[in-house]
Amino acid sequence: MTPLLHPWVKSSYSSQDGGNCVEWSPAHADAHGTVPIRDSKDPNGPALTFQPNAWSAFITDVRAGNFTA
Repeated sequence: MTPLLHPWVKSSYSSQDGGNCVEWSPAHADAHGTVPIRDSKDPNGPALTFQPNAWSAFITDVRAGNFTA
């Protein structure tokens, strides 16, 4: 992955109580064509990157409730 020089943004789907927090970098996605995702509780940990179409498909399934806890 290209070193991330763009800011991270907390996902609107993350909980506000400090629990399940996902961050992404829309500026990196726009500049490099890959969507980086990380756990906000571990900002120095690894980031996963996805192709935009794969990330869009995942978000579509999340919104549709296709995953169970």
